[in-house]
Amino acid sequence: MIETGQPAPDFTLPRDGGDMVTLSALQPKAVVLYFYPRDDTSGCTKEALAFTDNLAAFEAAGAVVLGVSKDTVAKHDKFRDKHSLGVPLLSDADGDVCERYGTWKEKQMYGKTYMGIERTTFLIDGTGTVREVWQKVKVPGHAEAVLEAVKAL
Repeated sequence: MIETGQPAPDFTLPRDGGDMVTLSALQPKAVVLYFYPRDDTSGCTKEALAFTDNLAAFEAAGAVVLGVSKDTVAKHDKFRDKHSLGVPLLSDADGDVCERYGTWKEKQMYGKTYMGIERTTFLIDGTGTVREVWQKVKVPGHAEAVLEAVKAL
């Protein structure tokens, strides 16, 4: 798991709509990089909507918000359109970025063990350094807490 104070691993991933996003190209803006399990599930939808609802405030504070999952760009497009999402959704289909950030973990549900993305958010400053990490995120109030951390940078 990437920790506070470490450099954020750079990457280039496709996003909804088909464009490519390179993390280092976003400097000197701060980046809120949130990893979520799957498009169009209850918690993931609520999280994406919360970040979308606060997007103007994040932008005013000088931050870019990016969601990352292993879903395809086509699934991201459907998810974005269905819920009118404003947050760019990045496709890490092969899981490389999830692995490098330490969010691909063993999980358990209903007594079964499986591998999946642990809901995690990283706040990366304008120099590419991780300033805060939220693990095992609970969605209610999370986007607002992250916004307060961005404002405190």
